[in-house]
Amino acid sequence: MAALSGRVTTIPDPALVVLVGPSGAGKSVWAEERYRSAEVVSSDHLRGIVGSGRHDLDASTEAFHLLDLIVAGRLRRGLNTVVDTLSLETERRRGYLALARAHQMPAAVVAFDTAAEVCRSRNAARDRSVPAPVLAQQLRTMADLLTRLPDEGWDRLEVVSSGAPPAAPRPQPSAAPTASTGLDVVLQVSRFPWGEDPAAWLSEVALAADAAGVAGLAVMDHLVQIPQVGSAWEPIPEPWVTLGLLAGLPTRLRLGTLVSPVTFRPAGITAKAAATLDVLSGGRAFLGVGAGWWEREHQGFGLPFPPPRERLDDLEAAIETMRALWAPGTKAYAGERVSLPETTCYPRPVGTLPVIVGGSGERTLRIAARLADGCNVRTDKLDHAQSVVRNACEAIGRDPGEVALTVLDLPVVGTDRDDTWARVERLRGRTAASTYAAQHHAGTAVQHRDRYRMLADKGVSTVFVALADLERPDDVLRLAPLTDA
Repeated sequence: MAALSGRVTTIPDPALVVLVGPSGAGKSVWAEERYRSAEVVSSDHLRGIVGSGRHDLDASTEAFHLLDLIVAGRLRRGLNTVVDTLSLETERRRGYLALARAHQMPAAVVAFDTAAEVCRSRNAARDRSVPAPVLAQQLRTMADLLTRLPDEGWDRLEVVSSGAPPAAPRPQPSAAPTASTGLDVVLQVSRFPWGEDPAAWLSEVALAADAAGVAGLAVMDHLVQIPQVGSAWEPIPEPWVTLGLLAGLPTRLRLGTLVSPVTFRPAGITAKAAATLDVLSGGRAFLGVGAGWWEREHQGFGLPFPPPRERLDDLEAAIETMRALWAPGTKAYAGERVSLPETTCYPRPVGTLPVIVGGSGERTLRIAARLADGCNVRTDKLDHAQSVVRNACEAIGRDPGEVALTVLDLPVVGTDRDDTWARVERLRGRTAASTYAAQHHAGTAVQHRDRYRMLADKGVSTVFVALADLERPDDVLRLAPLTDA
């Protein structure tokens, strides 16, 4: 499976992981505790399929033929592959390593330095034990291998000693709570499978988000459901009406859009809607705003869709207009792009109403640096955005720290490794499972929390999380570990 965590671990994930050790060393138990059963290719299991049982040595030839086919097939697809067999033969290990290199997969070996008496005890307890002379030879071979494995060219070498609990190759869902990520998590609701009672579904999602401890809730602002999320005939509600409903609920959630295109409404109308939401919610509103990008929805609703340069001009003018209307007083305003005969706009926001500019283009980021309180980018554009915003702020004498860095994340969040994989399979469509899982950082909420901690270290203040499989309010509760202190 594709990478299930952003945290640096001893063994990469996905990878080819070859277990090396004598019979009774604990290889199978180690693998079962750390990987999905589908990720473990076991010679004993395959003997049970082509022979009379797991320890039917007469079926070894057919079992290893199947094992090699399965390993090659999984590596070709970029899938996590754990080889659970003795792997004491040098040529067999070299073959696995060559396969990993051919498919550009990391290759790790886990060597089991288990005490001889432990191996003998476990072997004796089996229904069909390995003959004592054979086990003795395995133990001698293993002792020699421990000195030679570091020179075989593996990307990672993990040694599990004497049956003691080993260092996990990846974060475990049951890991003890760690420190807070240091950033806010906001749920972005992008799909609305609300059934027969839309208001109840929306309200319950918001209440679940509040119960999960997330800091806020954002809704997309589109006129037609975008193809990245769903079908055009799926509901996509008008955001300010929707947020007005949610403002009346007993939550502490910050509420806003991510993002509202300036091409949809005159800037003054958006300013009025956002200020009203701020007042109704007791100062919990924010406004995500952008230049717009999808021509289809503009054409379908009879809205102009000017070229990119004009839309970015309009974005600058829109922010300037909204700032002017939210400022104290009713005086006339004459600015760089906007002139207003008066600024009579009541109610005014309770306090500072944050404006977040969405987009990763150079000019978009410079607009955010000059006029906004924050910018929202994809995680893969983070370093670029930081550099552009910092340089733009320095050019105008603004502290870059005044421009919050936020990201939109589209994670697959499972309750455990098996549940995560099942969600990948349901969501991936025609995309290869390993590719989809890597693109969406598939993992548990605890693993995503570790990844978000790394984003916080890079200066990210807020992560907007959109769940592609949000169906019921209970789905939001999967995010609770993200907010644990």
